[in-house]
Amino acid sequence: MKELVRKVESILDETLPPAHTVPEVLHESMRYSTLGGGKRLRALLAMAACLAVGGEIRSTSGLAAALEMVHAYSLIHDDLPCMDDDDLRRGKPTNHKVYGEAIAVLTGDALLTEAFAELARMPEKYGVPYETTVRVVLELARGAGSQGMVGGQVVDISGQDQDLNEDTLHYIHSHKTGALFKAALRGGALLGGANDEQLAQITRFAESFGLAFQITDDILDETGQTEQLGKAVGTDQVLGKQTYPRLYGLEKSQELARQCVKECHEALRDFPKQADLLRELASFIIQRDH
Repeated sequence: MKELVRKVESILDETLPPAHTVPEVLHESMRYSTLGGGKRLRALLAMAACLAVGGEIRSTSGLAAALEMVHAYSLIHDDLPCMDDDDLRRGKPTNHKVYGEAIAVLTGDALLTEAFAELARMPEKYGVPYETTVRVVLELARGAGSQGMVGGQVVDISGQDQDLNEDTLHYIHSHKTGALFKAALRGGALLGGANDEQLAQITRFAESFGLAFQITDDILDETGQTEQLGKAVGTDQVLGKQTYPRLYGLEKSQELARQCVKECHEALRDFPKQADLLRELASFIIQRDH
């Protein structure tokens, strides 16, 4: 995993415009929030899904960069005063604290746009067939858009200081967080040449993985340490957000997360040893402390 994380960092460094490119402050800001931090989990999932279906990691390079840029943009906007109003991200000041709110908004806009530009370059840079490229573009657009990540964020904001039911909480988590994981996994599988049955199993894995991740995130917001997480803890309670621990309690939430990981492994039951990285990532989710 560490080797692949270094590879993702290198891909991002090469893909993002140099900091000295005009307008310098924008490109410096883009690099500040995208490089040098984070688990690179979405990129790793794309690579792991590609390997699981017998593909070559190199074909996922464009998608890996695009996923991390979309994720970085979402964090920049999520940290803004009009959203979660956070001062710390990945152990350093949030983007708007360094560059101001206007540049932070524009940095997110630029990263989202550049992500899709990088996907469009996949045929030329990595030899990805045009038909596969179009399918991968659609996966990321769905995962990041109004019926994916952005839609989940809207319902999350609308539900603050409300006692949301299980269905609404599941909607928020499966869209705000899970949709981008699904785009990463399905996109990686498509780039690896997955057949319909493999794609369906990877999709099952993605849905359980996304929920396990977010339940664990909810738990860490209550039990984690700022130094380990690299961001403030207890913000969900301050903002009046409904979470799995608030709805079910910590013990039940931990049990639900473990069940989701079990479902991840069951989804990969028919996959060969090449899927071991996916299996390891699923187990890592509930063991992490950041």
